[in-house]
Amino acid sequence: FLTPAQRMAHVGRWSARMLRALGIRLEARGSVQAGPVLLVANHISWVDILVVNAVHPARFVSKADVKHWPFLGFLVASGGTLFIERERKRDALRVVHQIAAALKQGDVVAVFPEGTTGDGHGVLPFHANLLQAAIATEVPVQPVVLRYRDAASQVSQAPSYVGDTSLAASMWSTVMADKLVAAIVVENAQGTRHADRRALAEHLRETIAERLEHW
Repeated sequence: FLTPAQRMAHVGRWSARMLRALGIRLEARGSVQAGPVLLVANHISWVDILVVNAVHPARFVSKADVKHWPFLGFLVASGGTLFIERERKRDALRVVHQIAAALKQGDVVAVFPEGTTGDGHGVLPFHANLLQAAIATEVPVQPVVLRYRDAASQVSQAPSYVGDTSLAASMWSTVMADKLVAAIVVENAQGTRHADRRALAEHLRETIAERLEHW
């Protein structure tokens, strides 16, 4: 019974409540410009989706198995997520077309170009394929920088979801962390007209890495 705009607003409120329920304080700088825009973020944890949505609800591109996660899977699917089968190389092209269609209708779309999660200290290489949607539609991109800290460390590993860490274990360590803070910086939007996707990917990666280095 909700319109797309009402649904996204609900996702934003739900995400903010979930962060509070998990004991995570949100610390945000910068703002997402009015859509259409493609958000490009570094990836650390399943919590990233809640953090970005709490600042500005977006349609995420996510691996297909996320929709089967408890609680989060329902939230992600309800937010109009575009699911990608990462094991199928040709599936990226299908998702690029879907992102382009979403941007053309004025949506805010968020991607994690690393394709996997890192430890929060640096940024892994970016895959450029999905950025083609923004270039083809001449929609701006905005780098989004994520980092977590707690009472014990300026770069908290509590919400990490890397390697063999299970979702349950990551959730438990997140809940048990002392004074966990999710910090997010939304950098200025950048144009994409006539951009080369690989050069754009490297530029965005460098922007995010520099912010992390001088946080």
